[in-house]
Amino acid sequence: MKKEFNLQLSPQEAYDPVLFQEAVLRKAGISIDSSQAIARQVKRSIDARGRAVKVNVQAELFIQESPPSLLDHQPEYRNVSNSDPIVIVGAGPAGLFAALRAIELGVKPIVIERGKDVRSRRRDLAAINKDHIVNPDSNYCFGEGGAGTYSDGKLYTRSKKRGDIRRIMEILVAHGATEEILVDAHPHIGTNKLPKLVEDLRETIRNFGGEVIFDTRVEDFILEENELKGVITHLGDKITGMGVILATGHSARDIFHLLHQKEIIIEAKPFALGVRIEHSQHLIDSIQYHCGLDRGPYLPASAYSLVHQTELYNKQRGVFSFCMCPGGFIVPAATSPGELVVNGMSPSRRDSKYANSGIVVSVELEDLPAHYQKFGALAAMEFQAAVEKRAWIAGGKTQVAPAQRMVDFVNKKVSSSLLDTSYQPGLNSVEMREVLPDFISERLAMAFKAFGNKMRGYYTNDSQLIGLESRTSSPVRIPRDRESFEHIQIKRLYPCGEGAGYAGGIVSAAMDGERCTERLIAAYAK
Repeated sequence: MKKEFNLQLSPQEAYDPVLFQEAVLRKAGISIDSSQAIARQVKRSIDARGRAVKVNVQAELFIQESPPSLLDHQPEYRNVSNSDPIVIVGAGPAGLFAALRAIELGVKPIVIERGKDVRSRRRDLAAINKDHIVNPDSNYCFGEGGAGTYSDGKLYTRSKKRGDIRRIMEILVAHGATEEILVDAHPHIGTNKLPKLVEDLRETIRNFGGEVIFDTRVEDFILEENELKGVITHLGDKITGMGVILATGHSARDIFHLLHQKEIIIEAKPFALGVRIEHSQHLIDSIQYHCGLDRGPYLPASAYSLVHQTELYNKQRGVFSFCMCPGGFIVPAATSPGELVVNGMSPSRRDSKYANSGIVVSVELEDLPAHYQKFGALAAMEFQAAVEKRAWIAGGKTQVAPAQRMVDFVNKKVSSSLLDTSYQPGLNSVEMREVLPDFISERLAMAFKAFGNKMRGYYTNDSQLIGLESRTSSPVRIPRDRESFEHIQIKRLYPCGEGAGYAGGIVSAAMDGERCTERLIAAYAK
């Protein structure tokens, strides 16, 4: 027999398995010594609105029976070695899940990745952190697993397709993620655990007849009468298939240039740009949990989500937190020499003493009239690149990042000293207004004061801006038909994921990869 309960528990009761079991048994009116009942959590979320933090738990209690598996979805993969192929460009979440879905549907995926396999990437990440050397094909954005692998692994999504989300989560669990991601309201895998999971996804693809090719950059398309037959690599190899899924991520500027050069329709797209803000995790915990400087052994490192509408030059723009990383690190995310970009990540335990988040300003195309007139569809991308170059120069033409304390920034004062930081390449104290465009700086200054009113203690000189956070989403959209997902001009081309402008994170990109595969196969499989 199964019973279901909604409970509000203390953190200790929610996160200590023995105390959780006892709390559910008490709720059910069963002796806590009973060995005939097993309780488990189905959903869990933290409620920190009151003075005492509570945890809302949806629980199941199984009496005189064993709990069934939490996994509803068991993919049926078949050997597709001899099947007709599709070409997938990019081995991030969109590309990997596109390949797995192709195998389920009996089609052979050929995945082409410009970067290295997930373990070999580590040497290039070490080089950018320690020696400031940026490999344009292997870095925090490019390589097996894409940008998400070494930049946190948060699994949040705004998508309303709950069944599809659950399916993605269960495939991740089947490949090594903990079942906790099926329970937590804000699931997170951790950058320390993602590499092994990504390897297992790749091995499933290969074990069932798919191909995954590394260190191979696409440099041209095989086009015949507005149909995309395949791609040409930097080695001159031609790889063809019944269609091409383009899942290159939001930073593949060479692909955007190639599309533009080939007169394949692309569009400039709004995005967001700003900085990373770093506080001590103790401070954020004390604000969010009302707990002093010690949150205790049970509560996870606290996060925050902030948004403020600003008005400047008679235009309203949102300023918002992006990719908040509790207990995390700031990392260098440049994809080419001569640019400075930062991102955030957290290990699974979120046990760093630092909290960081992107604080970014919405950038609309009307904010970039000169760029739009000069660059057209590449306007937002070129604007993004120009600011990244300014940040690189301000940092000293290395991966040292320009930085400034928060109150100093608002008061237009260069910081005489900077705080300790998680950012390994180091910081250079500068006036960030010399790096950021005026309309970004002014809106950030407004927002920081407003955020201090929403979170007492957030606006402080014990925090610092570290720049530049600019890869929030793709600055280019590759337009596709709303129903077929096929490019509006080129047949057999399926723009996919974050780089095409249709996803914003691991889960939504994975879902988009699956949908693109389904549409391509429905249209062109024999």
